[in-house]
Amino acid sequence: MMTNLFSVFDPTSSIFSNWLSLFSGIILLPVSFWLLPNRALTIWKQLLGKLDSEFSLLLGPMKMGATLLFVSLFSFILYNNFLGLFPYIFTATSHLVVTLSLALPLWFSFILFSWIRETTHALAHLVPLGTPMALMPFMVLIELISNFIRPITLSVRLAANMIAGHLLLTLLGNQGPLSGIYSVGLILLSQVLLLVLEFSVAIIQSYVFATLATLYASE
Repeated sequence: MMTNLFSVFDPTSSIFSNWLSLFSGIILLPVSFWLLPNRALTIWKQLLGKLDSEFSLLLGPMKMGATLLFVSLFSFILYNNFLGLFPYIFTATSHLVVTLSLALPLWFSFILFSWIRETTHALAHLVPLGTPMALMPFMVLIELISNFIRPITLSVRLAANMIAGHLLLTLLGNQGPLSGIYSVGLILLSQVLLLVLEFSVAIIQSYVFATLATLYASE
């Protein structure tokens, strides 16, 4: 068992902290098909409908059902972000293996599709409109680099944001046994505020990941 600060991010460091948490949402998914409608399920379906409309606007008329992919991606990341807030459960989205596995295939499929089906548009996208002739080679290089680092920025952004909040909660929790009664109350209040912030970060990062993937697809 790891004894350092990053042991919370090791999927083998605890009994329940394992990769099974990554697939638990798939196991619970069929429940929504036979569960009686309630207020929470209605709100969730309305949220997914709003996301579907927004992603449809970003993708344009040639969406061809692609919004289902990005709505599912948002739901998957959001579920794992929330699941990681519970004790003794491994946060799968804080691991680069998971985030890269989500970002890299999407990015590669977008690049492959654009260069095979829309070769002219893909070449034109490397040089922005109005670029002087002398700067065109540099702009092509910059655009190529920006395209190639997109999966890295997508995956690192999600993993880093999930790691940062959990590290703060762990650091504050480790100070409890060494503090006085008044300090413990302040630590508990800080942890509650950080937990509320982590709930917000879990939602925002899921939305940012899905929205950026949609924007990359629309290009």
